[in-house]
Amino acid sequence: MKKILIAFALVMMCGLGAMAQKFALVDMEYILKNIPAYEMANEQLNQVSLRWQKEVDDLAKEAETMYKNYQSDMVFLTDEQKKTKESEIVAKEKEVTELRYKYFGPEGELFQKRQSLIKPIQDDVYAAIKKVSEERGYQVIFDRASSQSIVFASPRIDISNEVLTKLGYGK
Repeated sequence: MKKILIAFALVMMCGLGAMAQKFALVDMEYILKNIPAYEMANEQLNQVSLRWQKEVDDLAKEAETMYKNYQSDMVFLTDEQKKTKESEIVAKEKEVTELRYKYFGPEGELFQKRQSLIKPIQDDVYAAIKKVSEERGYQVIFDRASSQSIVFASPRIDISNEVLTKLGYGK
């Protein structure tokens, strides 16, 4: 009986503790779309990405043209000329792969550019969310945009506009 009472008391304390927690939602997509600097940074990243992709594509077309020319001329080439052409084609394809990795790899130039342009904005948003959280006493703030498990949430607990106001983009 004593164990049952202790277990019941623990369950009740946990339940009361859980009821006292305050939580809120933010919509990061909504917040970021309302920050002009983020939109400009995104556009700049898109332009750079398109320019680099064109450069990689042009180099890949060169390699493809070299291969097609090799296939059409193969019957006229000696074994030594074939080996030379094949090594040139392989070198060109390797150059394409290296350039693609340099620009778009996990630590590539696009990643670094994104870090330099977008990370400061995301840090500012995080600081504003933290400030609102501390002022209003929230223990947890969920991102509505990235959480697929939130089916419905009351608009009353969405603090996205408060975060925008803290950032100076009030609605």
